[in-house]
Amino acid sequence: MPCAVAAISDGNLRSVSLTLADLVRTFEDRYDPAWAESWDAVGLACGDPRAEIRRVLFAVDPVAEVADEALEWGAGLIVTHHPLLLRPVHGVPATTPKGRLVHRLITGGVALFTAHTNADVADPGVSDALARAVGLTGPLRPLSPSADEPRRGLGRIGELSAPVTLREFTAGAAKGLPATAAGLRVAGDPESLVRTVAVCGGAGDSLLGAAREAGADVYLTADLRHHPASEFREEGSTALVDVAHWATEWPWLDDAAQLLRDTGIETRISTAVTDAWTFQSFEGST
Repeated sequence: MPCAVAAISDGNLRSVSLTLADLVRTFEDRYDPAWAESWDAVGLACGDPRAEIRRVLFAVDPVAEVADEALEWGAGLIVTHHPLLLRPVHGVPATTPKGRLVHRLITGGVALFTAHTNADVADPGVSDALARAVGLTGPLRPLSPSADEPRRGLGRIGELSAPVTLREFTAGAAKGLPATAAGLRVAGDPESLVRTVAVCGGAGDSLLGAAREAGADVYLTADLRHHPASEFREEGSTALVDVAHWATEWPWLDDAAQLLRDTGIETRISTAVTDAWTFQSFEGST
């Protein structure tokens, strides 16, 4: 952990800061950029490594609402899970939404750092935080272990402290996760017993087979599509819980913020709901 730099004035502790380079090293020590997928864009998106940082805002998405919060609060760094510039670009003119955001951050002296798929596979990582949020208390193991280090990998599976019904598990998960317009969608018998739970933060239908093979009673993830979910349910008894993508990754922000707990740096976890969906309508012909 890097040492905090204290600014002293008239014998009083005025503020605490670290350089941006110090903070980047802290996050990359935990979330090694080498673990990211080849298509991913992680690390420092903008900011001067020599800049002194006193406040860090954590958020899932680098969007205008989050930039507003950072600028209003006086943050020098935003740490997000999702990248701003995932695809290669040849320019960032302020005529585009992402270009405007880059200009606002740079003009406001706010750096942007991303830990995405490298945080997904870390130990602990995004899915560990999700597992704890929905009630798993015991040891966890990856659903899809990394080839070079089996303790790391995508998804997590573990046990509840005691069996509960699927209805009870889903109610508890809803309380443990931030509320969204879509809530939680469930496929399965509400009175079936749940003890072994698999989770994956973010889009997780690629791990449907792994959840079944691991013996999960329920698999909780995001962005499940109709056909894979329907076929999965036809082939076995594992229940499914589909949660908003943003909500499954939001619990990780606290874990990331804890990396700065002993530095004296001020941290804030954004409560801005940056899920893409804003409301539901239940009216219909049936």
